[in-house]
Amino acid sequence: MTPHSRSITLNSPEETADLAARLGAELQPGDIVLLEGEIGTGKTHFARSLIQSLMVVPEDVPSPTFTLVQAYDTPSGEIWHCDLYRLSVVEEIEELGLTEAFDTAICLIEWPDKLRLLTPTTALTLHLETDPNSMETRQLTLIWSDPKWPQKLEGTE
Repeated sequence: MTPHSRSITLNSPEETADLAARLGAELQPGDIVLLEGEIGTGKTHFARSLIQSLMVVPEDVPSPTFTLVQAYDTPSGEIWHCDLYRLSVVEEIEELGLTEAFDTAICLIEWPDKLRLLTPTTALTLHLETDPNSMETRQLTLIWSDPKWPQKLEGTE
C-alpha cells in the first residue's frame, strides 16, 4: 500500500478540537489513530477533544501518561486512549491488551514509535508540529495507506 499524506494548519486550540471532533464522528471500532509529535505539540489535546466529542455526557479525560491506558464507552464504541511514552519493551504493550483492542475498539495512541513491529498498517498517523512563530498554531500532517481513510477524512478538509 502506498502512503498518502495531507497537511493542515490549525491556528488555535479550538480549531484543533473542532478537527478532532469531525474525525471522531467518522471513527468506529477497529480504527487506529497514531498521534506523533514532540511534548507540547497537542497530542493529548487532540485525543481529549475527540473523546469528549463522542461522549453522551462529556467528562474529564485525563492524560494516560501514568495509567498508560484510559478506556471510554461511547455510542461509537469503546475508545482506548494510550500513552506509550513510559514503556520500554514491546512485551509491555502486549500485556496491556492493546493488540486485541486494535480489532475491538477505537484506539488513540500517543508515542506510537514504541509499538515498533506491532504498528498496524491500517492506522492513520497524525503528526503534530508547533509553529515556531506562534505558540497557538500547529501543523498537522495526516499519513495513511489503508484505502478506508480518504472517505473518513472527507470532513476534515
